[in-house]
Amino acid sequence: MTLKTFKPYTKSTRGTVVIDKSALWKGGPYKPLTKGQNFTGGRNNFGRITSRHIGGGSKHKYRIVDFFRKKHNVVGTVDRIEYDPNRTAYIALITYADKEKSYIICPQGLKVGDKIESGQKVDIKIGNSLQLKEIPPGTLLHNVELIPGNGGKLARSAGSSIILSGYDGDYAILKLSSGETRKVSSSCTATIGTVSNADQKNIKIGKAGRNRWRGKRPQTRGVAMNPVDHPHGGGEGKSAGGRHPVSPTGQSAKGLKTRDNKRTDKFIVKRRNKRKDTK
Repeated sequence: MTLKTFKPYTKSTRGTVVIDKSALWKGGPYKPLTKGQNFTGGRNNFGRITSRHIGGGSKHKYRIVDFFRKKHNVVGTVDRIEYDPNRTAYIALITYADKEKSYIICPQGLKVGDKIESGQKVDIKIGNSLQLKEIPPGTLLHNVELIPGNGGKLARSAGSSIILSGYDGDYAILKLSSGETRKVSSSCTATIGTVSNADQKNIKIGKAGRNRWRGKRPQTRGVAMNPVDHPHGGGEGKSAGGRHPVSPTGQSAKGLKTRDNKRTDKFIVKRRNKRKDTK
Protein backbone atom coordinates (compact mmCIF):
# COMPACT_ATOMS: atom_id res chain seq x y z
CA MET A 1 0.00 0.00 0.00
CA THR A 2 1.17 3.50 -0.81
CA LEU A 3 0.35 6.90 0.63
CA LYS A 4 -1.94 9.22 -1.32
CA THR A 5 -1.81 13.02 -1.27
CA PHE A 6 -4.12 15.56 -2.92
CA LYS A 7 -3.83 18.81 -4.81
CA PRO A 8 -4.67 21.75 -2.52
CA TYR A 9 -8.14 22.46 -3.92
CA THR A 10 -9.28 23.22 -0.36
CA LYS A 11 -7.50 24.00 2.89
CA SER A 12 -8.13 20.49 4.17
CA THR A 13 -6.87 18.63 1.10
CA ARG A 14 -3.59 20.56 1.25
CA GLY A 15 -2.45 18.64 4.32
CA THR A 16 -4.38 15.37 3.94
CA VAL A 17 -2.39 12.16 3.58
CA VAL A 18 -4.30 8.87 3.36
CA ILE A 19 -3.52 5.30 2.38
CA ASP A 20 -4.34 4.11 -1.12
CA LYS A 21 -6.77 1.22 -0.65
CA SER A 22 -7.24 0.41 -4.34
CA ALA A 23 -5.78 -3.08 -3.87
CA LEU A 24 -8.31 -4.02 -1.18
CA TRP A 25 -11.69 -5.73 -1.59
CA LYS A 26 -14.22 -3.15 -2.81
CA GLY A 27 -17.42 -4.89 -1.70
CA GLY A 28 -18.98 -5.27 1.73
CA PRO A 29 -17.91 -7.70 4.46
CA TYR A 30 -18.84 -11.39 4.61
CA LYS A 31 -22.20 -11.09 6.43
CA PRO A 32 -22.16 -14.32 8.50
CA LEU A 33 -18.95 -13.05 10.17
CA THR A 34 -20.38 -9.65 11.18
CA LYS A 35 -22.56 -8.44 14.02
CA GLY A 36 -24.10 -5.13 15.04
CA GLN A 37 -22.60 -2.77 17.60
CA ASN A 38 -24.12 -0.49 20.20
CA PHE A 39 -22.37 2.88 20.23
CA THR A 40 -22.51 4.25 23.77
CA GLY A 41 -21.13 7.74 23.23
CA GLY A 42 -18.77 7.10 26.16
CA ARG A 43 -21.66 6.65 28.62
CA ASN A 44 -22.25 3.77 31.03
CA ASN A 45 -25.61 2.20 31.93
CA PHE A 46 -26.38 5.16 34.23
CA GLY A 47 -25.87 7.63 31.38
CA ARG A 48 -22.71 9.05 32.94
CA ILE A 49 -19.64 9.83 30.84
CA THR A 50 -16.88 7.31 31.58
CA SER A 51 -14.81 7.93 28.42
CA ARG A 52 -14.56 11.51 27.19
CA HIS A 53 -14.39 12.72 23.59
CA ILE A 54 -16.46 9.84 22.16
CA GLY A 55 -19.69 10.22 20.19
CA GLY A 56 -21.24 10.31 16.74
CA GLY A 57 -19.30 8.79 13.87
CA SER A 58 -20.28 6.53 11.01
CA LYS A 59 -22.15 3.34 11.84
CA HIS A 60 -20.33 0.10 11.04
CA LYS A 61 -20.63 -3.56 11.90
CA TYR A 62 -18.09 -5.54 13.89
CA ARG A 63 -16.08 -8.13 11.96
CA ILE A 64 -15.61 -11.36 13.96
CA VAL A 65 -11.88 -12.05 13.73
CA ASP A 66 -10.36 -15.43 14.65
CA PHE A 67 -7.58 -14.68 17.15
CA PHE A 68 -7.38 -18.33 18.29
CA ARG A 69 -6.44 -20.04 14.99
CA LYS A 70 -7.74 -23.39 16.27
CA LYS A 71 -8.42 -24.80 12.81
CA HIS A 72 -5.40 -27.08 13.11
CA ASN A 73 -3.77 -28.77 10.12
CA VAL A 74 -6.48 -27.64 7.70
CA VAL A 75 -5.16 -25.65 4.75
CA GLY A 76 -6.87 -22.31 4.14
CA THR A 77 -6.83 -20.08 1.06
CA VAL A 78 -6.89 -16.27 1.16
CA ASP A 79 -10.09 -15.19 -0.62
CA ARG A 80 -9.71 -11.46 -0.22
CA ILE A 81 -8.10 -8.74 1.90
CA GLU A 82 -10.46 -6.17 3.40
CA TYR A 83 -10.49 -2.87 5.23
CA ASP A 84 -11.79 -3.16 8.81
CA PRO A 85 -13.26 0.03 10.37
CA ASN A 86 -12.79 -1.43 13.87
CA ARG A 87 -8.99 -1.69 13.77
CA THR A 88 -5.94 -0.19 12.07
CA ALA A 89 -4.82 -3.50 10.50
CA TYR A 90 -6.38 -5.08 7.43
CA ILE A 91 -8.18 -8.42 7.71
CA ALA A 92 -8.10 -11.42 5.36
CA LEU A 93 -11.06 -13.69 4.59
CA ILE A 94 -9.91 -17.30 4.66
CA THR A 95 -11.71 -20.28 3.10
CA TYR A 96 -10.58 -23.61 4.54
CA ALA A 97 -10.53 -26.97 2.75
CA ASP A 98 -13.79 -27.94 4.53
CA LYS A 99 -15.50 -24.77 3.13
CA GLU A 100 -15.55 -22.99 6.52
CA LYS A 101 -14.68 -19.29 6.39
CA SER A 102 -13.04 -17.01 8.95
CA TYR A 103 -11.39 -13.61 9.23
CA ILE A 104 -7.79 -13.29 10.44
CA ILE A 105 -5.47 -10.34 11.01
CA CYS A 106 -3.73 -9.86 7.67
CA PRO A 107 0.10 -9.93 7.87
CA GLN A 108 2.34 -7.86 5.61
CA GLY A 109 3.03 -9.70 2.35
CA LEU A 110 0.00 -12.00 2.38
CA LYS A 111 -1.73 -12.04 -1.02
CA VAL A 112 -5.00 -13.32 -2.44
CA GLY A 113 -4.65 -17.00 -3.31
CA ASP A 114 -1.92 -17.73 -0.74
CA LYS A 115 -2.22 -20.86 1.43
CA ILE A 116 -2.02 -20.69 5.21
CA GLU A 117 -2.18 -23.28 7.98
CA SER A 118 -2.07 -23.55 11.76
CA GLY A 119 -1.12 -26.40 14.08
CA GLN A 120 1.94 -28.48 14.82
CA LYS A 121 4.86 -28.93 12.41
CA VAL A 122 3.62 -26.41 9.84
CA ASP A 123 6.03 -24.42 7.68
CA ILE A 124 7.60 -21.21 9.02
CA LYS A 125 6.04 -18.82 6.54
CA ILE A 126 3.93 -15.65 6.65
CA GLY A 127 0.40 -16.24 7.93
CA ASN A 128 1.03 -19.65 9.50
CA SER A 129 0.25 -20.08 13.20
CA LEU A 130 2.04 -22.45 15.56
CA GLN A 131 3.37 -22.77 19.11
CA LEU A 132 6.32 -20.63 20.14
CA LYS A 133 8.47 -23.67 20.97
CA GLU A 134 8.35 -24.68 17.29
CA ILE A 135 9.52 -21.29 15.98
CA PRO A 136 13.25 -20.47 15.57
CA PRO A 137 14.66 -17.46 17.51
CA GLY A 138 14.84 -14.18 15.61
CA THR A 139 11.47 -14.67 13.87
CA LEU A 140 9.05 -11.74 13.62
CA LEU A 141 5.64 -12.58 15.10
CA HIS A 142 2.19 -11.07 15.65
CA ASN A 143 -1.10 -12.10 17.31
CA VAL A 144 0.80 -13.72 20.19
CA GLU A 145 -0.97 -15.36 23.13
CA LEU A 146 -0.18 -14.43 26.74
CA ILE A 147 -1.90 -17.53 28.15
CA PRO A 148 -2.05 -20.82 26.17
CA GLY A 149 -5.45 -21.24 24.50
CA ASN A 150 -6.62 -17.73 25.42
CA GLY A 151 -6.31 -16.21 21.94
CA GLY A 152 -3.79 -13.74 20.55
CA LYS A 153 -3.42 -10.57 22.62
CA LEU A 154 -0.07 -9.03 21.64
CA ALA A 155 0.91 -7.25 18.39
CA ARG A 156 -2.45 -6.93 16.62
CA SER A 157 -2.37 -3.29 15.45
CA ALA A 158 -1.08 -2.03 12.09
CA GLY A 159 2.64 -2.47 11.48
CA SER A 160 3.35 -4.07 14.86
CA SER A 161 5.49 -7.14 15.45
CA ILE A 162 7.33 -9.03 18.19
CA ILE A 163 10.80 -10.56 18.00
CA LEU A 164 11.27 -14.04 19.45
CA SER A 165 14.61 -13.58 21.27
CA GLY A 166 15.11 -17.09 22.64
CA TYR A 167 14.02 -19.58 25.29
CA ASP A 168 14.39 -19.99 29.03
CA GLY A 169 13.21 -23.44 30.12
CA ASP A 170 9.47 -23.69 29.47
CA TYR A 171 9.25 -20.01 28.55
CA ALA A 172 9.86 -18.05 25.36
CA ILE A 173 11.49 -14.62 25.61
CA LEU A 174 9.76 -11.95 23.54
CA LYS A 175 10.93 -8.44 22.72
CA LEU A 176 7.90 -6.17 22.26
CA SER A 177 7.81 -3.06 20.09
CA SER A 178 7.51 -0.90 23.24
CA GLY A 179 11.01 -2.06 24.27
CA GLU A 180 9.71 -4.40 26.97
CA THR A 181 11.19 -7.89 27.15
CA ARG A 182 8.98 -10.50 28.77
CA LYS A 183 8.54 -14.25 29.16
CA VAL A 184 5.47 -16.19 28.07
CA SER A 185 4.80 -19.93 28.02
CA SER A 186 6.38 -21.64 25.01
CA SER A 187 3.03 -23.44 24.52
CA CYS A 188 1.42 -20.14 23.48
CA THR A 189 0.65 -19.77 19.80
CA ALA A 190 1.80 -16.98 17.51
CA THR A 191 1.44 -16.09 13.85
CA ILE A 192 4.46 -15.55 11.61
CA GLY A 193 5.04 -12.09 10.11
CA THR A 194 4.39 -8.40 10.73
CA VAL A 195 0.89 -6.92 10.80
CA SER A 196 -0.22 -5.22 7.56
CA ASN A 197 -0.80 -1.50 6.90
CA ALA A 198 2.50 -0.26 8.33
CA ASP A 199 1.89 3.17 6.75
CA GLN A 200 -1.00 3.81 9.15
CA LYS A 201 1.33 5.92 11.32
CA ASN A 202 1.94 8.34 8.40
CA ILE A 203 -1.72 9.27 7.91
CA LYS A 204 -2.62 12.97 8.31
CA ILE A 205 -6.29 13.54 9.11
CA GLY A 206 -6.39 16.85 7.22
CA LYS A 207 -9.49 18.34 8.83
CA ALA A 208 -11.49 18.20 12.04
CA GLY A 209 -14.52 16.74 10.27
CA ARG A 210 -12.74 13.50 9.50
CA ASN A 211 -12.24 12.91 13.22
CA ARG A 212 -15.99 13.41 13.73
CA TRP A 213 -16.64 10.72 11.10
CA ARG A 214 -14.49 8.42 13.21
CA GLY A 215 -16.52 9.11 16.36
CA LYS A 216 -13.97 11.40 18.02
CA ARG A 217 -15.36 14.57 19.61
CA PRO A 218 -13.35 17.76 20.27
CA GLN A 219 -11.10 18.10 23.31
CA THR A 220 -11.25 21.12 25.60
CA ARG A 221 -8.23 22.18 27.66
CA GLY A 222 -8.64 21.95 31.42
CA VAL A 223 -7.35 25.53 31.93
CA ALA A 224 -10.22 26.81 29.76
CA MET A 225 -12.85 25.22 32.07
CA ASN A 226 -14.42 26.29 35.34
CA PRO A 227 -13.12 24.93 38.68
CA VAL A 228 -16.21 22.72 38.99
CA ASP A 229 -15.31 20.91 35.76
CA HIS A 230 -11.55 20.42 36.03
CA PRO A 231 -8.73 20.78 38.62
CA HIS A 232 -6.98 23.23 36.24
CA GLY A 233 -10.07 25.40 35.80
CA GLY A 234 -10.72 28.92 37.08
CA GLY A 235 -8.26 31.68 37.98
CA GLU A 236 -8.13 35.34 37.04
CA GLY A 237 -7.45 35.82 33.35
CA LYS A 238 -5.19 33.31 31.63
CA SER A 239 -3.66 30.91 34.15
CA ALA A 240 -1.33 27.95 33.83
CA GLY A 241 -3.47 25.62 35.91
CA GLY A 242 -1.57 26.16 39.16
CA ARG A 243 -0.35 22.57 39.53
CA HIS A 244 1.21 19.67 37.71
CA PRO A 245 -0.90 18.33 34.80
CA VAL A 246 -3.70 16.05 35.98
CA SER A 247 -6.82 14.42 34.55
CA PRO A 248 -10.34 15.68 35.40
CA THR A 249 -10.39 13.16 38.26
CA GLY A 250 -7.07 14.44 39.64
CA GLN A 251 -4.79 11.64 38.47
CA SER A 252 -1.31 12.72 37.35
CA ALA A 253 -1.19 12.97 33.57
CA LYS A 254 2.54 12.67 32.85
CA GLY A 255 4.71 9.72 33.73
CA LEU A 256 2.61 8.19 36.51
CA LYS A 257 2.93 4.41 36.55
CA THR A 258 -0.56 2.90 36.82
CA ARG A 259 0.35 -0.76 36.36
CA ASP A 260 -0.76 -2.72 39.42
CA ASN A 261 -0.34 -6.44 38.76
CA LYS A 262 2.48 -7.76 40.93
CA ARG A 263 1.45 -11.33 40.17
CA THR A 264 2.87 -11.11 36.64
CA ASP A 265 5.90 -8.91 37.42
CA LYS A 266 8.11 -12.00 37.48
CA PHE A 267 7.53 -12.51 33.75
CA ILE A 268 8.89 -9.06 32.80
CA VAL A 269 12.62 -9.28 32.08
CA LYS A 270 13.05 -5.62 31.06
CA ARG A 271 10.61 -2.75 31.42
CA ARG A 272 9.45 -0.82 28.37
CA ASN A 273 11.37 2.25 27.20
CA LYS A 274 10.60 5.53 28.93
CA ARG A 275 8.85 8.28 27.03
CA LYS A 276 11.18 11.05 25.90
CA ASP A 277 9.04 13.83 27.35
CA THR A 278 9.08 12.40 30.90
CA LYS A 279 11.84 12.77 33.46
